[in-house]
Amino acid sequence: MHIHILGICGTFMGGLAALAREAGHHVTGCDANVYPPMSDQLRALGIELIEGWGPEQMALAPDVYVVGNVVSRGNPLMEAILNAGAPYTSGPQWLAEQVLAGRPVLAVAGTHGKTTTTAMLAWILEAAGLKPGFLVGGVPQNFGVSARLGQVANPSAAGPSQGASAPSGGSAAHAVASVGAPFVIEADEYDTAFFDKRSKFVHYRPRTAILNNLEFDHADIFPDLAAIETQFHHLVRTVPGNGRLVVNIREDSLKRVLARGCWTPVQHFGARKEEPGALRARGEPHAFDVLRGSLKIGRVEWSLAGEHNQLNALAAIAAAESVGVAPDTASAALARFENVRRRLELRGEAGGVKVYDDFAHHPTAIHTTVNGLRRRIEREGLGHARILAVFEPRSNTMKLGTMKSQLPWALEEADLAFCHSGGLDWNAAQALAPMGPQAQVHDRLDALVAAVVQAARPGDQVLCMSNGGFGGIHTKLLEALAARA
Repeated sequence: MHIHILGICGTFMGGLAALAREAGHHVTGCDANVYPPMSDQLRALGIELIEGWGPEQMALAPDVYVVGNVVSRGNPLMEAILNAGAPYTSGPQWLAEQVLAGRPVLAVAGTHGKTTTTAMLAWILEAAGLKPGFLVGGVPQNFGVSARLGQVANPSAAGPSQGASAPSGGSAAHAVASVGAPFVIEADEYDTAFFDKRSKFVHYRPRTAILNNLEFDHADIFPDLAAIETQFHHLVRTVPGNGRLVVNIREDSLKRVLARGCWTPVQHFGARKEEPGALRARGEPHAFDVLRGSLKIGRVEWSLAGEHNQLNALAAIAAAESVGVAPDTASAALARFENVRRRLELRGEAGGVKVYDDFAHHPTAIHTTVNGLRRRIEREGLGHARILAVFEPRSNTMKLGTMKSQLPWALEEADLAFCHSGGLDWNAAQALAPMGPQAQVHDRLDALVAAVVQAARPGDQVLCMSNGGFGGIHTKLLEALAARA
């Protein structure tokens, strides 16, 4: 099959392209800006990339056009496809029909932590010998790629009916032999395509679904939190009665989702005290026991920081159990988990100053990321080290200013904060005014870099946060710090 992907350089669509190529399909694609790193990865796979949306691409005559949600009506190529009556589908639907069908799917949903938890879960299954497939919205360092098919089904193997996963304590290897390896997917609540406004995750039909957390986001497509809760309940409705829901017990929003109706066994995690059946952690985020009720069932010791990663780990351990991986085995595997790129990733050190990169962009994510770095500083005995938080409100939600009032809270554990305000329609200086001289705002990147370098001193930790490339600020900072030294 020849598929032509519109919007191929996005994280999800680029991963889909890699899966399609691995499955033996002929893959081509286009995007408004064909840019690295995804463009480099796709070309290395032999995928032809075309810059722009020219209708002359109709001459490729693929079997189907796969349309990303970056495409809207008025797009020249999309208009040509519609006028010609050519076959087209969305990325999530193509993935569901061509890759996920007949496999045990484990979906990771939530406002925060989807990418990291998906990577953790995929790594746990890999360490357990299940050879999972996965599609992650980032690059897990344990794998070096964002997507792979994993082991496919052996049609001649006897076993449970297609789609059935091994029960807890059952034979995970037998499940793989009979229906193919589990497939772990980051399950996004963002809409599917211009012609399908449902959330992406309703296409995946998981047998196991993690509901990690839920708060307001994506203000460009959702009017309020209740609208997102409705989409999460649509996901809940697709999980079978012999599947499993792995749900954060701390989240009132998720309690409301399940109160609308639940037909699947629920494994809660994140309990703050002993609760029957719920998983909880005892200890610090970098070294903790995993408890079910009062019973210790595993221990995690790793390099990751922050309570949010502790919760992510509990979710991944619980989900892995649904396909036969014992909690102690899953916990041990996390000791070798190397995280995802752009998650508190150290980009370098110059003049005694460390520069980190992180994908955080929602106020809650910013808050937990800064807190995670603060905990790491304390754990390593660097109590004198300051955190200089450098961020840009780049997501659609943040550009709208919907959550600007939460920024002082998000940054409260930083010693200094530097905001890049270029392109915003709201007053970032006014939003950050409660922080007083602790915060600076600059609308030019070069001015922002100069301000950070002027303020930084040996021992400081500079934390850059954005869901985009941030203009290559990490390299600019390291070069300027080195020149100053």
